[in-house]
Amino acid sequence: METSDLLKKVRKIEIKSRGLTRQIFSGEYHSAFKGKGMTFSEVREYQYGDDIRNIDWNVTARFNHPFIKVFEEERELTVILLIDVSASRLFGTQQQLKSDLITELSALLSFSAITNNDKIGVIFFSDMIEKFIPPKKGKQHILRIIRELIECKPTSNKTNLSVALKYLNSVIKKKATTFVISDFIDYDFNQNKYLFEDALKIAANKHDVVALKISDEAEYKLPNAGIIKITDNESGKDMYINTSSAQVRTKYELQHAQLSKQLSMVCSRYGVDVTEFFTGADYVPTLKKLFKKRA
Repeated sequence: METSDLLKKVRKIEIKSRGLTRQIFSGEYHSAFKGKGMTFSEVREYQYGDDIRNIDWNVTARFNHPFIKVFEEERELTVILLIDVSASRLFGTQQQLKSDLITELSALLSFSAITNNDKIGVIFFSDMIEKFIPPKKGKQHILRIIRELIECKPTSNKTNLSVALKYLNSVIKKKATTFVISDFIDYDFNQNKYLFEDALKIAANKHDVVALKISDEAEYKLPNAGIIKITDNESGKDMYINTSSAQVRTKYELQHAQLSKQLSMVCSRYGVDVTEFFTGADYVPTLKKLFKKRA
């Protein structure tokens, strides 16, 4: 991509994201993600109505009178975007690729973070760590993230979410609000399980993890278009499917519906909020619903 074209695309995404952040998401973001981390501030005498779980028993014993610990909301969060850059992101049937939707969502979350004085960092992953941008603040930092997303040319086409989640735990020591942005195509049909479940359990125990699933409606419903060729972007393998068969279409739809249901169950098991976004659809109502749910 020419430098001038890249700058135009970055600018277009910046204008849209900053506008949405100011008009819609600033307050919702704050209420959805602030207050998850609390730091000790001071002790004071116990008052009627205080939560007895916050009583400081050492101070209480010293003065023979109940004292309570006072906590305050952490003023600054660290936000991490775990962004799937595997080849499956280069798919889309609704006038938009998954990669375009990933870029817009990432930009919007990034601007929301710096608007609330939070640091933001990014981990790009395929089946390996492609790039790590450490958490920082500032507009120039956000513009760098957007440029990297647009120009990203990963080394590998495949996906391994476990690698990304383990790397998150190794490089981000303090609890962070972490958005995993992926189509979550990391499933073993022989074992009948998502391969990243163990890594997700560990990451969710340390961080506030939110899963943003990027999908396309063609992944749920095949058209009746005769025999068509489907290419797996990650493996490069071609497959021919007879979409004129109602039985084939039904089996395909049931399989993908089951995968989606199982992902929701896995995330729920470890306290991870999961929300699905579709290419070509307005993501604003979906994101607002997620923020409102968390608030």
